[in-house]
Amino acid sequence: MGMADRLHEQVQSLRRYALVLTRNPDEAEDLVQETLAKAIAAAHTWQPGSELRPWLFRILHNTHVSGLRKAKVRAEAAADFPEPVAPEHQLASIELRQVLEALQELPEAQRRPIVLVALEDMSYAEAARSLDVPLGTFMSRLGRGRAALRKLMGELRRGKLNLIA
Repeated sequence: MGMADRLHEQVQSLRRYALVLTRNPDEAEDLVQETLAKAIAAAHTWQPGSELRPWLFRILHNTHVSGLRKAKVRAEAAADFPEPVAPEHQLASIELRQVLEALQELPEAQRRPIVLVALEDMSYAEAARSLDVPLGTFMSRLGRGRAALRKLMGELRRGKLNLIA
């Protein structure tokens, strides 16, 4: 199977992860396209026989983080010209929206493991490799993230927290 076929198999997973990271379908699609372009350009660095999925997710993640940094610099430079806020993508289910909002409240280090395992159906080992952290560190972050998410959702259900504006 060629590299193009292997990349094609991962596009849907990349799109889902990008959407969770960006929370904007257009930005997510741009992020996936940039990731695929970088993967193709760096195909010579991928080790045949190694897993492609964690490699692609690492490229996507690093591209997203770089984009956030660039956006921060642009925002600071253009502080006198605030950008209009785009309306958030409406989700069909209020509960799903609440879970996603609660997920956004978690620190990045706890949110990413949950997303990779729960939404991307990665194994713990795959997800740890894609985040470039040891498995023990990954498991610790995942456990803390799940506990924090359960707590937030409990507070939401009891009416003590309102994350949806």
